Amino acid sequence: MATKKILDVLGLNISFGENKQETTVVHDIDFSLYENEILAIVGESGSGKSVTSKAIMGLLQDKNTHIKGRINFEETSLLSLSSKEFAKLRGNDIAMIFQEPMSALNPSLTCGFQVAEILLHHKKVSASEVKKEVLQLFEKVKLPRPQDMYTSYPHQISGGQMQRVVIAMAIACKPKLLIADEPTTALDVTVQKEILQLLKDLQRQTGMSMLFISHDLALVCELADRVLVMYKGDIVEKGTVKEIFEAPKKSYTKALLGSRPKLDVRYKILPTIASIKDNSFIPQSITSQQRAKKHQKIYTKTPLLRVENVAKSYFSRVGVFGQKQEIKAVNGISFDVFEGETLGLVGESGCGKSTLGKVILQLEKATKGSIFYKGKEITSLKSKDLRSLRKDIQLIFQDPYSSLHPRKIIGQAIIEPMEVHGIGSSKKQRKEKAMELLSRVGLEASYFHRYPHQLSGGQRQRVGIARTIAMEPKLVICDESVSALDISVQAQVLNLLNELKEDFGFTYIFISHDLAVVKYMADQLLVMNKGAIEEIGDADEIYANPVKQYTKKLIDSIPKGI
Repeated sequence: MATKKILDVLGLNISFGENKQETTVVHDIDFSLYENEILAIVGESGSGKSVTSKAIMGLLQDKNTHIKGRINFEETSLLSLSSKEFAKLRGNDIAMIFQEPMSALNPSLTCGFQVAEILLHHKKVSASEVKKEVLQLFEKVKLPRPQDMYTSYPHQISGGQMQRVVIAMAIACKPKLLIADEPTTALDVTVQKEILQLLKDLQRQTGMSMLFISHDLALVCELADRVLVMYKGDIVEKGTVKEIFEAPKKSYTKALLGSRPKLDVRYKILPTIASIKDNSFIPQSITSQQRAKKHQKIYTKTPLLRVENVAKSYFSRVGVFGQKQEIKAVNGISFDVFEGETLGLVGESGCGKSTLGKVILQLEKATKGSIFYKGKEITSLKSKDLRSLRKDIQLIFQDPYSSLHPRKIIGQAIIEPMEVHGIGSSKKQRKEKAMELLSRVGLEASYFHRYPHQLSGGQRQRVGIARTIAMEPKLVICDESVSALDISVQAQVLNLLNELKEDFGFTYIFISHDLAVVKYMADQLLVMNKGAIEEIGDADEIYANPVKQYTKKLIDSIPKGI
């Protein structure tokens, strides 16, 4: 590692608000980043890691934001730059990959144009050459069909593909410093591994320095040279990857390492950061044999849900003459789900797992095939019967923020679906039930009167779960419902889902690209690839002895840590 500093942060304090209302979120932190080095900053949501990166990028230039200390990039003091001066630096010498690609891309411009715009703004490249460079960048970040991606709009491609477009934008000008803020959170494990390898390759080729921000210690283990651990605005521990992973000194670091689901052990209750820190977690593992015995009776019953040869195709016009092209999103899927079990549904981005979930919910109509719920065919239900079905089959969304109305208090968000489905005989009764549900998902009564923006991501997801329970459903489809959460919050929500399963007799279809999470949750596992079933069977058995090469590839892609 080179000894020359490319970034030096000294005595950094960041606060928001004015006068007595001022809140300090980063407290007097110091760290340095060297040439040709990857430094990871890890910590939970609210630890100050992302706001620190935004300060470095000059994205906190607001009158109610107060930054003290020094941030030096090479010989330049970043805090003394004007907006115009920073604009020349940003995107050229310092670039950033944001966590949420949808908010980083302009929905009204094609993906190719947005990357080309960066090159045209910062580099001396002709309009005729720029498309060639963009296509090369798209190939570098493993985007399929680069030519098609060039003319596609963000809404026409998957979340993982959008993130790769954002990465292409960030590396377009070969920056000296690349800040990656949770760049792989929305990606499936195989793409995640490819992107991490891509970032490592780019870093080696160009000698650029990288600040990698994540809540996942297992992930940074495979990428970083050194690690900073942040907690509530402070750096609580720092060291090399080997030091942090093999001999962590602080209880918080140990808790971060311990709260991710393990592939080699299935706990009855997943350890959370709080339980590890206060030594209240007592490991209680459950073996495959014990779990199989528990569910032996389940599989002798009639299935709650039966999916038979279901397919879903989309059609688009291509070519000069508008020739119709069929895209098979789901192709010949058949499986059973039994009452009281959790079926894990995994696969890469674009494999059709979310489309299948929408077809089961009847939010999308199947092109062919049959779906039976409690023995009744549901693919051709009328509006009245469909409303009743949607009370029985509920969905927990991936993004808890977009699923809540920003102008409605949390209490109303829970009460509203009860009113629609006639649950509860009066407003008073519904309010009491809403209060009870908030308590059940670990939120105080005061949250009833709060708005979504006043809650953290984990708290909003708990509200989404409370709203689902309010419907008294039989089958719950969890579509990437913990993928956007910190590992610590994720553990709490997964434990909560399993508790509710026991208490209310829920049946889950758990859709995720995170195989470690699915391993913890699932009884049966269904692996999808390109719209079809690749492998199906007992979850523990598939993880231990995958038959198909595709399944082995997925399992091998999971970050293992040291």
